[in-house]
Amino acid sequence: MPRKKKPVIEYRHYSLPIHFPVLLLSGDRWRISDIKSEHLHFHNHLEIGICYSDSGIMEIKGEAVPFKAGDVTFLPRYLPHTTYSSPDTASLWSYLFFSPEELFQHSFKSAYSSFEPNLWRVLGKNCILNKEQYPKVYSLATSVVEELKQQKPYYQESAYGLLLSLYIELLRIHSTNETLAEQETEHSMKGYFAISPALEYITKNYMTPITIDFLADSCHLSTTHFRRKFHEIMGTAPLDFLSSTRIEEACKQLKSTDDSILSISEQVGFRSISSFNRCFSRLMGESPKQWRKGAQSEAQSAKASILEFTGWV
Repeated sequence: MPRKKKPVIEYRHYSLPIHFPVLLLSGDRWRISDIKSEHLHFHNHLEIGICYSDSGIMEIKGEAVPFKAGDVTFLPRYLPHTTYSSPDTASLWSYLFFSPEELFQHSFKSAYSSFEPNLWRVLGKNCILNKEQYPKVYSLATSVVEELKQQKPYYQESAYGLLLSLYIELLRIHSTNETLAEQETEHSMKGYFAISPALEYITKNYMTPITIDFLADSCHLSTTHFRRKFHEIMGTAPLDFLSSTRIEEACKQLKSTDDSILSISEQVGFRSISSFNRCFSRLMGESPKQWRKGAQSEAQSAKASILEFTGWV
C-alpha cells in the first residue's frame, strides 16, 4: 500500500522597503490561474488581498473557501494557503504585505501580543470578507492600494492612516469571529499549527538565546517529535530557521543603519562575529560587508523570494 503523501508547504519570504515597510504587489501580472497548485504556501508577513474580478477557491487550514470579485482576504503570517480561480478564468488581485508589529508599534498603547491573531483560532471562512457585508474593509483596502500606486504628495502618511484604520477594523472582525471559532472547532494545534507557538516565539525573541527544548515545550511536544514535525512543515531544522530569522533582521539593519557589523551581529542574537559571518554567507551568498555595499545602493527596493533553506517537504 503506497504511503500517504505529505502536504507540501512553501515558505515565501518577502523583504519590505525600509523607509515605509509596506509591500504592494499589483498589476496584470497578479492574475491567479485556474490550475490548483500542488502545494500550500505561507509568508513571513501579514497578507491582505483584494480580488477585483472573477471567482475561485482559497484553501486555508484545510478549508476550501470560495471567493469572488469584491472580496478582501486577511491572512496572518505563517498561515498556509493557496488560491486558484474558477475554470477558464484568471482572477485579478492586489496584495499588501506588512508587519503590524513593526508598522504600528508606536500607535498601539497595548502590548502587541494582546491583539495579534492566534493562528490556530482562525477559521478559513473568516479570512475572506465580502464587499457587501464589509464595505468599510473594501473601501479602506482599495484606498491604500491607490495611494501606494499613485504616490501623490504625502502618500505615505495617507496610506499609513488608512492602513491603521483597516487593520483595526480587521482586528475587530477577528475578535468577534474568534469567539465563534472556539465554539465551532477545537484546534488542538495539529498539522502545520503544531509548531505555530515556536514560529511566533522565534519571530519575537530571535535576539535572545533559544533552545530546542524550550521551543518544543512551547508547542507541548517532545523534543524529538518537535524536531520531526518542524522539519516536515518547514523543510528545515528549528535552529536553521532561527538563524535565517536573525539574518533577515540583520539585513534590515545593514541597509538602514551605520552600525558596525559586529554590533549588528550581537543585536540579532549571534554570540560571535565568526558564526554570524559564516551563517550570513551561507544564506545570502556573500559576506555581510559585500551585501551591505550592494544593498545600500538600492535601499528602497523590495523583493519576494523563496529562502533556499525551506526546500520542499
